[in-house]
Amino acid sequence: MNELILLVEDDEQIHEMVAKHLKKEGYKVISAFDGHEAIALFSQEKVDLILLDLMLPSSNGIDIVQKIREDSLLPILIMSAKDSDVDKALGLGFGADDYIGKPFSLIEMTARINAALRRSNQYTLSHSAKQENKLAVLDLLIDLDNFTVIKNGKEISLTAKEFQILSLLAANPNHVFTKGQLFESVWKDTYYGDDNVINVHIRRLRSKIEDDPSAPTYIKTIWGIGYKMELSK
Repeated sequence: MNELILLVEDDEQIHEMVAKHLKKEGYKVISAFDGHEAIALFSQEKVDLILLDLMLPSSNGIDIVQKIREDSLLPILIMSAKDSDVDKALGLGFGADDYIGKPFSLIEMTARINAALRRSNQYTLSHSAKQENKLAVLDLLIDLDNFTVIKNGKEISLTAKEFQILSLLAANPNHVFTKGQLFESVWKDTYYGDDNVINVHIRRLRSKIEDDPSAPTYIKTIWGIGYKMELSK
C-alpha cells in the first residue's frame, strides 16, 4: 500500500492518533495543522486522499475543499464534530466525497478511506479504458479523459461526484435511475435510503449546468422514482 494521505487536523492529540493508525495500516501520511499549510502541501506533493477537519485556524475546511476542487478530483473525506445534516450537506455539496462525524472509530475511518480510494481507482480505470471518451448531450460536451464539461464554449467547474453523476446520466440518455441506483453506481457503496446526499449533488449540479435550475432541461426528475437525462429540450 503506497497511497499518500494528507491529514489536516489542528488538534495535536487527534492528529497524532490518526496519523499513527494510518501509518500502521500501511499508508504514507503528511501532516498539516491549518488551511494554508494544507494548500501548500497539496501543491507540493502527489496526494492520493485528503482527510480534512472542518474547523481549522486561518481557513475553514470548506474553503480548502473548494480550492482543491479547482484543480483536482482526488478523494476528500471531511471529519468534524459538527455532525448535523446541514454540515453534511454543505461539505458534500461543495465537493467532499464522504463525511466522518466526531467522535469516530479508527476502524470506521479506515474503512471509509479504503472505500474512497477504491472508488477513485475504479473510476479512473473504467474511464481510461473507454475508446470514445467524449459525450455530447444537447449543448453539453463531457470530456471523460480530462474530466471537463463545456457548455456553449465555456467550461463548467464540477466536483468529482457531480461529474460522475452527469457522466452516468449522459452515457445512458432517457434511462431512469433511482436514487439508490445513482448512489450505488457513483459511490460504489450500499444505499440505505438516505436521500440527502443525492439531493444535494443533483441540486448543485443543476445550478451549474441548467439555464434555469428551477425548470431543468437536462436532468429531469421522475417523481417517486429518480432522475434521467433528457435528449431534447
